Amino acid sequence: MDRTKLLLDRLTAWSPVLLLAGLAALTYWLDAQVQSPSNAGDGKPKHEPDMYIENFRAVALGPDGKARQAISAARAEHYADDQTTELAEPKLHLTEPGRPALTLTADRGKVSADRDHAWFTGNVRAVRDAPPGGADDGTPGGTMTLTAPSLHVDTRQERLDTPDPVTIDEPRGIIKGVGLEFDNVAKTAVLKRQVSGTMLPTTAPAKLP
Repeated sequence: MDRTKLLLDRLTAWSPVLLLAGLAALTYWLDAQVQSPSNAGDGKPKHEPDMYIENFRAVALGPDGKARQAISAARAEHYADDQTTELAEPKLHLTEPGRPALTLTADRGKVSADRDHAWFTGNVRAVRDAPPGGADDGTPGGTMTLTAPSLHVDTRQERLDTPDPVTIDEPRGIIKGVGLEFDNVAKTAVLKRQVSGTMLPTTAPAKLP
């Protein structure tokens, strides 16, 4: 059980605040591209896309001119009735100096009008590259992958959650559960139920005679 707790602790070290900040910042760019004039007439607008962009990619640069945050999608559709934006095959890629790169992909995505919430559905996959210099606990690190059918991102509260089955896979083991709540402010990750895991045994170095 201690190793399972260790794996969850490693999850809290993903620095998902990069995901949250990147999503909030980059969707401002997307919203600016698809702003449209108010609908004419007094009738209530239908939930239909008023504008769209295909095969788009937006990049935010750091002070050194290097890419820090990027968002792309096969198609983005803006809806005038509720000012939401829906994404087909969204991909977020986030990099910060001294931090592992984080990439999130899904079949579909949706961003709220105020950009405080985003929902990803269908084959959601978040991959964190190996930390520079090894894991946070001093052991050799490696790529960590989280997969789930859906994922909700609360950018204002800095929280991630899903009611669906979740799998976390990293070099030292795999942990599964149903329902995930991640709080970036409190640095806590909770798998709600049906938690199980397989941890690889620690191999001690052989002693020379």
